[in-house]
Amino acid sequence: MLVPMIHLDANGSTALLPEVLEAMLPWLRNGHANPSGAYAGSRQARQAIDDARSQVAEWIGAEADEILFTGGGTESVNTALHSMDRLVGDGATVVSAIEHSAVLRSAEDLQRPVKYAGVHSDGRLDLDKFAALLPGAAMISVMAANNETGVLQPVREVANMARERGIAVHSDAIQAAGKTDLQVRQLGVDFLSLSAHKFHGPKGVGALYMRRGIRFFPFLKGGTQENGRRAGTENVAGIVGMGAAAMAMKRIASDHTGLHLMRDTFESKLLAELPGVAINGDPVHRLPNTSHLAFEGCEAVDLIKLLDEAGIECSAGSACMAGKIRPSHVQLAMGLDGARGRSSLRFSFSILNQAAEAWQAAELVKQAVTRLRQAQVHGTDMGIVRASCGLTFS
Repeated sequence: MLVPMIHLDANGSTALLPEVLEAMLPWLRNGHANPSGAYAGSRQARQAIDDARSQVAEWIGAEADEILFTGGGTESVNTALHSMDRLVGDGATVVSAIEHSAVLRSAEDLQRPVKYAGVHSDGRLDLDKFAALLPGAAMISVMAANNETGVLQPVREVANMARERGIAVHSDAIQAAGKTDLQVRQLGVDFLSLSAHKFHGPKGVGALYMRRGIRFFPFLKGGTQENGRRAGTENVAGIVGMGAAAMAMKRIASDHTGLHLMRDTFESKLLAELPGVAINGDPVHRLPNTSHLAFEGCEAVDLIKLLDEAGIECSAGSACMAGKIRPSHVQLAMGLDGARGRSSLRFSFSILNQAAEAWQAAELVKQAVTRLRQAQVHGTDMGIVRASCGLTFS
């Protein structure tokens, strides 16, 4: 029998909004014309791309010519960092120690030294340590919100420090988009990366904001698509979907009350009814939808399996090695010990979750943690625990 699933991995990906799917369908059914062609169908496709560009720009407070569409968030990040690498002179790349691997691996691929700015135990960037790395720096990348803990980073302060020294700044805003108000003029960054599937758009399409007037060097070379800034035939349906998702997020604007309420209900129940539960990261300066929790005495890899069978989709937010989940680089940077890191799970809500699901999910998590702890006390094999777990909600 199929178990109805409660999706609490919105930081991993989100479902398409109905209006996004409706906007995409005509281009999936009949919109096959190449946007680079000279006939009517091509002109219509180009217009659809331009309309979506304006929508994304309007959402984040940019101008349309400052938006470049990409094949996703990772490409957006790579494009930004490789363009910055050619834009700036000699000097190091400074990144926070908790950046997404797209930033870390891309920065390490450049032919310049990389310096890693540490964070406090709450996961927030240590601005004093960051400032100490700026002498000799040429480019910076600091995320808007951490994908694992949801902790918000002081991007505006970082950009102000960089501007005083003439250092180019990129921000990976992929996790923050749609969950907090992103206005690029207020942030003051030169480049900012987005990915549509993180805010109820389609997978395989992203965008890069590039401040008007800054020089840019294409990452993908070939044709003259995207005004010569990104070669390759555009994904018209995906781009249209991203534009529609951006408009949906603009309607929500800064009202994330529903996300706050669901997350807080979920956490409050677990903290009140289950001993040995702790919030990882700053409990205030974080995304309204994200709850990163440590469950004392549990292995996250085992807990995920139990919850999956009970109907909860969540994430450990770290790499799985040989069946054991190790603390991630984010947790290590925060100074979490191995046991706490291995016991941590990320639960992330979306606007498509229902308020009642927060309470229901907390009850199922409580049951799973209790069963797992009991099994470990008695030395019960995990296979037996899973077979006899019988997590229920009524």
